[in-house]
Amino acid sequence: MTAVSPSLLQRLKQTGLVTRIIIGLIAGIVLAWLAPDLAKSTEFIGKVFVSALKAVAPILVFVLVMASIANHKHGQETHIRPILFLYLLGTFAAAVVAVIASTLFPSSLVLATQDVAVTAPGGISEVLQSLALSVVDNPVRALMTGNFIGILAWAIGMGIAIRHAGQTTRTVLEDLSNGVTVIVRLVISFAPLGIFGLVASTLATSGFSALLGYLHLLTVLIGCMLFVALVVNPLIVFWKLRRNPYPLVFTCLRESGITAFFTRSSAANIPVNLELSKRLGLHEDTYSVSIPLGATINMAGAAITITVLTLAAVHTLGIVVDVPTAVLLSVVAAICACGASGVAGGSLLLIPLACSLFGIPSEIAMQVVAVGFIIGVLQDSAETALNSSTDVLFTAAACLGEEERAQRTA
Repeated sequence: MTAVSPSLLQRLKQTGLVTRIIIGLIAGIVLAWLAPDLAKSTEFIGKVFVSALKAVAPILVFVLVMASIANHKHGQETHIRPILFLYLLGTFAAAVVAVIASTLFPSSLVLATQDVAVTAPGGISEVLQSLALSVVDNPVRALMTGNFIGILAWAIGMGIAIRHAGQTTRTVLEDLSNGVTVIVRLVISFAPLGIFGLVASTLATSGFSALLGYLHLLTVLIGCMLFVALVVNPLIVFWKLRRNPYPLVFTCLRESGITAFFTRSSAANIPVNLELSKRLGLHEDTYSVSIPLGATINMAGAAITITVLTLAAVHTLGIVVDVPTAVLLSVVAAICACGASGVAGGSLLLIPLACSLFGIPSEIAMQVVAVGFIIGVLQDSAETALNSSTDVLFTAAACLGEEERAQRTA
């Protein structure tokens, strides 16, 4: 008996992280089914894991970006511009897919006269102002609140300044970056246990009975996200790489999307994406900036959520949408999605802004937000999985595409 336990433990250690996560996922489902009361008590385990990820992500991004820029050698090429283009292209394409799907499969909502205790932004200018204020936020407060726009701005500024410092200072900064990375790897190694707690407690507490009334709306939402993940994104990657994109697509979905689905936080998934980028052999100077940047502006899932729920309200109220307005909605949804991280409440609170295009009053629009919170158990999980996995996918596509182009021209 004593020989079996070490052997089993050794096998678990040798098993890949994704396999262990799947084991934790299945164990959580089984526990929630067989012993729901016991499963509810595992919520603490999931909270500890997510809190640990959120705790290490800001300091990791700050130190890693600063160290990468400070130690960047003249002549080393990065690929931030093509990555930014892919981020914006993917977000706009997702909004267009959502418009088409909502037109083909219109959803109706049951809108009750209930108040939602949240505050939505008054317009796109307010969203952009919020983003500008995030950039110039106090660095200590940015680290404490997880304001990744502010963290990136300060990390880039400090990195540029430290490039002119002595080699000893830059070496210390690189050693600090390596030390933080070791801590992050330790936290990520507990992902199977954390996901076990998250799944077991969520299924035992909420279940899916409350979602049945919105099954059609959920089907359209998640269908759009799957279509973007499995069709649109691969087409963009194929255009960039000119080869079969699906091995890379499935790797990103498996190793980034699964974790993001259960943590429901793009910020918490930044360490996972950085680790995956390293294993894919991408350029550190590039992914150390593009991954945290993608967590704030690469929001295809948010664009889908804003568009589908807005058009559901439009259909419910019997408002006719013409083609120019649909195109305008796609543009607004893409811009709003990029600013979602700068607004408390994320993508759902930007729905009233999109509703205002059709003259829908804020009282009704906020009821649509309430519907979003009801279906958020699945909607937010799927949205985060799409957003986060696409960060790595587009970073890898841009890096590999530029490297192959350089090899062809050499």
